[in-house]
Amino acid sequence: MTLLDGGEKIEVGQVPEASKDDALAYFVRKYDDVMTQLLLLKQRLDTDAANKELEKTLAQIDEAIGQRQMVGNMANLREQSETLRNALIERQAEQQAQREKALAEQQSAREEIVVRAEEISAQDPAKTQWKQSTAKMRELFDQWRTVQKAGPRLPRATEDALWKRFRSARNTFEKNRRAFFSQLDARNAEAKKVKEDLITRAEALQHSTEWGPTTLKYRDLMNEWKQSPRASRKEDDALWARFRGAQDVFFNARDAANAEVDREYEANLATKEQLLAEAQQQLPFKDIDTARTVMKDLRTRWEAAGRVPRKDISRMEAEIDKFERALAELEEEHWRRSDPETKARTNSAQAQLEDAIAQLEKDLADAERAGDQQKVNSAKEALEARRQWLQVVQAASE
Repeated sequence: MTLLDGGEKIEVGQVPEASKDDALAYFVRKYDDVMTQLLLLKQRLDTDAANKELEKTLAQIDEAIGQRQMVGNMANLREQSETLRNALIERQAEQQAQREKALAEQQSAREEIVVRAEEISAQDPAKTQWKQSTAKMRELFDQWRTVQKAGPRLPRATEDALWKRFRSARNTFEKNRRAFFSQLDARNAEAKKVKEDLITRAEALQHSTEWGPTTLKYRDLMNEWKQSPRASRKEDDALWARFRGAQDVFFNARDAANAEVDREYEANLATKEQLLAEAQQQLPFKDIDTARTVMKDLRTRWEAAGRVPRKDISRMEAEIDKFERALAELEEEHWRRSDPETKARTNSAQAQLEDAIAQLEKDLADAERAGDQQKVNSAKEALEARRQWLQVVQAASE
């Protein structure tokens, strides 16, 4: 059968033993089938991600259109096919852009994990918080596997390069961690050895009854302990408990012995408090001889009374010091008054004041006889001032 297609005669085919109408209907159906395929393909394009299959089907349709073995609006059919192909190309471009975006996000996520791992591995081992950092490195490894499974596969070269960096960071971290804890174990062992020796020396002293010398030895041991290296927290606490236990044995025994002695000294304390009460009645000291007699008697009886409990030693020494200071002040005042140079200076000043007073008394009498009131007043003021100074000098010389 021959038909016109855009003014061109086209042989569309033959249908043996069929009428012209039947043959025409046959080729029309072929046209309708192709158009139906195009419409179905257009519907699939919006929902089907298998672009390769769609592209293959469209190629088969284009081949059928190119053979022209059908009857219909071929220009419309070709236009529909071209529109569908353009839509497919656009769809493929969108999907390619989405794939590239997903790959970029996948690579960025992996690189972020790698950078964080490298930051952890680059920490100063001496300042690293190993428990937190180990947990973080384990978390990063879990994130790596999750991201790897969830996202698109990276190019082999990119994947290998990122994994190599990540694995290197993990290996460096583990190497530093093992080295740190190896050194830490060595330091702990050395610290334990030093403290074990201190404990042995402390335990050797714990039953001593030489209270003073042994107390000093324990003080020295404590200073050595403070300067010694620290072991692990758990071991250090256990070692300290043993060291402290040895000290407690000694100091508890010493405190018990001191308490017993203090009970024996309670009577001495009562005696000394009575001595202080008696001496208090003599204060304030006025006569130097009396004060010396009182203090001599107080000192003699104080020494005879004996020791007081340890807790009262400072207080009792402070109390008797009050009397010692009172006597010292009285002796200083007595010396100042009896010092020959001081007396000479006082006598000279007193003589000068007496001469001045005599002269002023004469001047006053002359002024009164002359009736010169201004000179009378001036002489009286000067005379009063000299007499007051004379009283002060006389009092200082007594």
